[in-house]
Amino acid sequence: MTLSSDTAFLDGLDRFGSVVNAVPPGRWDAPSPCEGWTILDVLGHLGSSIAFGVSILEDRIHEWPTADRPADLVDGEPAEYWSGVAASARAALVGVDLEGTRQTPMGTRTVGQGLAFPAIDCYVHAWDIGHAVGIDVEVPEDAIAYTHHYLDPMPQDRMRGPGGAFGPELPSPADATPTEALVAWTGRVPR
Repeated sequence: MTLSSDTAFLDGLDRFGSVVNAVPPGRWDAPSPCEGWTILDVLGHLGSSIAFGVSILEDRIHEWPTADRPADLVDGEPAEYWSGVAASARAALVGVDLEGTRQTPMGTRTVGQGLAFPAIDCYVHAWDIGHAVGIDVEVPEDAIAYTHHYLDPMPQDRMRGPGGAFGPELPSPADATPTEALVAWTGRVPR
């Protein structure tokens, strides 16, 4: 694995932000590859995931927000909302020891381990939004390796299905790009 968690997190924030900024006006209600969610729901969900990452960085207990839909968490114009979320995350990362430990919902983890899921979420959800509105999003191969490094060891019942982050793994096309193989692995239809 070549990426450190701080590098993956920062790059993921930037890549997701570039997709958010490219969404055409009036398209935030487009359905996403995430069942039952619009792309604005994906944005609200990821904002909450990044807030969780910030709580790990700041060594505090995260209080998950409540809303009828994740889209309800987006305050104001989507690009401005994301800019604020990303700025908060970047500021919280400054000077943090990635080897320091924190209490997380999965037990005691290093800060680097705790940042893995929010970082991975940035890449996967950038693809979700891009795919929904016709923006080509390729996940860098080092970010794909990072994803598998952190997620392959997880028990499948915690990762997939009800209460998990992903649906069942889908077959990827024989000529799949690395990104298409990754999104099929996460339970998404890659094309």
